[in-house]
Amino acid sequence: MAELLEWVARRLVDEPDAVRVETEEREDAVVFRLFVAVDDVGKVIGRQGRMARALRSIVRAAGARAEERYVLEIAG
Repeated sequence: MAELLEWVARRLVDEPDAVRVETEEREDAVVFRLFVAVDDVGKVIGRQGRMARALRSIVRAAGARAEERYVLEIAG
């Protein structure tokens, strides 16, 4: 899942080398933290949060398939 997020994010931003995904396992969920360059945060979030919602939907669907709860956090 982390590789997919990184792949998608690299195609959305101007600085693909700054993209990285960290995974943190909590007791109730697996958190994917997506880091991008500060100037690219708006591109990953999208207009009115549409891109962020789409990415979170992908993550949630993958979590449902794995029978776990996956959460996406976007950081700049």
